[in-house]
Amino acid sequence: MRTIGLFAAVSIGIGGMVGGGIFAVLGEAVSLAHGATPIAFFIAGVIALLTAYSYAKLSVKFQSRGGTVCFVDNAFGFNILSGSINFMLWLSYIVTISLYSVAFASYGLTFFETKTPLLQHALISLAIILPAIINIVSASFVGKSESIIVAIKVTLLIVVIVSGGFYVDFSHFNPQNYGTNLSILSAGMIIFVAYEGFELIANASQSIKDPEKNLPRAYYLSVGIVIVLYILIAMVTVGTVDEKALLNAQDYALALAAKPALGQIGFTLVAAAALLSTFSAINATIFGNARLGYIIAKDGELPTIFEYERGEIPIMGVTFTVLASLLLANSINLDEIAIIASAGFLLIFFIVNLSALKLRKKIGANVVVVLSAVVATVLALGVLLFQTYQSNPKAIAIFVLFMIFSFLFEFIYGQSVRGHLFKREY
Repeated sequence: MRTIGLFAAVSIGIGGMVGGGIFAVLGEAVSLAHGATPIAFFIAGVIALLTAYSYAKLSVKFQSRGGTVCFVDNAFGFNILSGSINFMLWLSYIVTISLYSVAFASYGLTFFETKTPLLQHALISLAIILPAIINIVSASFVGKSESIIVAIKVTLLIVVIVSGGFYVDFSHFNPQNYGTNLSILSAGMIIFVAYEGFELIANASQSIKDPEKNLPRAYYLSVGIVIVLYILIAMVTVGTVDEKALLNAQDYALALAAKPALGQIGFTLVAAAALLSTFSAINATIFGNARLGYIIAKDGELPTIFEYERGEIPIMGVTFTVLASLLLANSINLDEIAIIASAGFLLIFFIVNLSALKLRKKIGANVVVVLSAVVATVLALGVLLFQTYQSNPKAIAIFVLFMIFSFLFEFIYGQSVRGHLFKREY
């Protein structure tokens, strides 16, 4: 039954993007792009908008709760490539949960006078364990609360933009205050994870009214609105706060951006909103990833234990998602998690754009736009990996290990354990 209108569909896209990402990666962007941070957000937004075109065309043709998984399978068949990408998608959401939980801890620490590594790890773990309990006890709470939380965090960002706009010093945006061209591009790619989330519209495509019109509109409107929102936030942050102060507090940069206009109350308000936003984002991502694990387990790509449900709640999907997230979030730092998350989704979106290119005649896509999306995502991934190799080779090593693990898991499990291929049904 189609119950989701255009407004609700746009809300799904905005809610998926304006989650924990902007709170987690804003400081990282400033550290690289400096005065050109708004440009970095614009570059990342253009890539997201090009990819949204592919998603819009694919979603109209293949309306399925499988979303990204369905698109890749229809383009490339059910083989080791699609299986590896689907498993990589599951892992990427775990990385995203880790990113949000570390951001939660960073903002949470601002409420304590004494900050210790033990307290930080306790907050990280709390940010993952509590949403997991909520998912197991009352999964319906996730959906009911999300629209309210989306409204709160978007309203708060608008308040920061409007109030801080009067304090912007435009000299901060002079070209001499920019990072290098490579660092600006790299900043855009690291913060790309802040745009990840519009693809959730695809998972709701079967429930959207008048999908031929509303699906494309939902993608373009949600991404377009978020691009404007992020650029304005970046302008207020860079334009109102001394860069040295931002870099010293880059893990909670957005809270600092509220201080010039709203004082300590603004700082506390944004920090509290960041806790709420990152918490809700973790809650929703655990919810979605547990169900993604259930879907691909039903098709033989994950062990059958992921199919275990209790009252339509995929208990083991939640359990494995939480355990993997706890391990990752407490093992590596924020900038490494951000890099891995952005690289993971850039790779997945590159494959989705390739899927749209391969199916362009079937989905009625413009070859120039889709080819531009393919080139943009692969170049963006290349820039991110090149910059990261120079500055943080450990993050590159972890990302490569993720890819190798995804491929080996599908190869070993798919060929040795499953032993044969299945035809996926949606």
